[in-house]
Amino acid sequence: MPGGMPQWWSGVLPQDKIHLGLDLQGGIHLILEVEAEKAVENDLERAVDDIKDELRKEKIRYLDLKREGITGINVTLMREEDKGTFKDMISARYREYDIKDGGSVENGARYTLLLKQEARDEAMKLATEQARETIENRIDEYGVAEADIRLLQNHRIQIQLPGVSDPDRAKDLMKKVAELEFKLVDTENSIDEALKGNVPPGREVVYEVDRDRISGNVTRTPYLLKKRVELTGKYITDARVTLDPQDGSPYVSLSFNNQGARIFERITGENVNKQLAIVLDGNVYSAPNIDEKISGGNAVIRGRFSMDDARDLAIALRAGSLPAPVKFLEERTVGPSLGQDSINKGFLSMIVGAIAVVIFMAIYYGVSGLIADLSLLIMFVLIMAGLAAFKGTLTLPGIAGIILTIGMAVDANVLIFERIREELKLGKTPRTAIDAGFSKAIVTILDANITTLIVAIVLFQFGTGPVKGFAVTLTIGIVATMITQVFITRFIFDYLYTKLNWKRISV
Repeated sequence: MPGGMPQWWSGVLPQDKIHLGLDLQGGIHLILEVEAEKAVENDLERAVDDIKDELRKEKIRYLDLKREGITGINVTLMREEDKGTFKDMISARYREYDIKDGGSVENGARYTLLLKQEARDEAMKLATEQARETIENRIDEYGVAEADIRLLQNHRIQIQLPGVSDPDRAKDLMKKVAELEFKLVDTENSIDEALKGNVPPGREVVYEVDRDRISGNVTRTPYLLKKRVELTGKYITDARVTLDPQDGSPYVSLSFNNQGARIFERITGENVNKQLAIVLDGNVYSAPNIDEKISGGNAVIRGRFSMDDARDLAIALRAGSLPAPVKFLEERTVGPSLGQDSINKGFLSMIVGAIAVVIFMAIYYGVSGLIADLSLLIMFVLIMAGLAAFKGTLTLPGIAGIILTIGMAVDANVLIFERIREELKLGKTPRTAIDAGFSKAIVTILDANITTLIVAIVLFQFGTGPVKGFAVTLTIGIVATMITQVFITRFIFDYLYTKLNWKRISV
């Protein structure tokens, strides 16, 4: 802040700069789709586990309990006398399901718990919104300060990242699910038998994939894990990249909240001399042996990471996991040279247009034209200040909106000056002519600007991308036009012909 400026200006003037849009700065434009049905499947799987626990508590025996697509859950009871207790339990605790009788089995009963349509739609909607929020958090951590992320229809998300120099890395970061799970390794059953297809109940085979960065060779190491998830990434409070003091290789250190720390301490205390696998997005990253109970709520993820891989993993873990996978539907890359070319041409057209208007107004209306030119300059400053204050993004269509605003502002001045000329021809004094000119033109100016403002608001509300950028600058420009051409221009005229007592109007 320069010494000659009042200190209170720092609290009034915008502190942020004007952000340039994708078409001016270069970057990537992406449209991705959230596989929201996967979120419904995950919800159903969790419901299956919860119902199993509830049945054990109620001492209700069952033959089969499994998810059926995204529609519901199939349950087969072993005893017919449990039917009433089962229905009461589901009706009281799982109201988002409708109970459908699936017929009788020998000494038992079969039911289908149908997930209600509104519950399914709500789960898919929440998954899309959570995915948008998670991606936004990751991009903020990545360091893109001017990202534009918005929800579209059909579970789609539009992402614009101006100034991104490594699009592939940004895409990998966004699509990483980052579902972190800690599972115990089953050392009692044979992994060889499991690989032959004889997987014991409640177990699964998960691979550790190791890619040699020099040769490119891939090694897949199988692990037989217990399906039960002991701890998840939702308890993580921090994830940081740390360098190993021995070989300098990067790894990710984790910190859990109080609840996560207690769970981790219990797991390690109950399973000393057993392996605990760290599983991320369906791949084993490491399976260290538990030598002793670990207190303090800290853990590490090791692997053959590059520094960028470790940083991106830490970002994804800090931002949280995606509720469902995402897939990219559209990708466009705008190079910085093309963006700079757009800036040059856009500002050139705006400057040429403004100079032409300034010269015309000065020649045709004399001193009044110069007053109009000064108000145009003030209007331009107000538009730039408005974009900075409201954190608007200047796009190529936005520059077009500014050019259109210049024309509208000149049109307002033309109306005022022509009215003043008419009054002077009737023999009125300069002061009376100014008052009459402004009072008669003001209604027409307000009508024209208000109707245009309504259209701009509609464009902003229902438009997307370039249309919205045009609407933003047009809206700010209309407001600035009414302030400068009606009030500031009138103030200058009043000052010249009232305070300085000018006797002649150059108009």
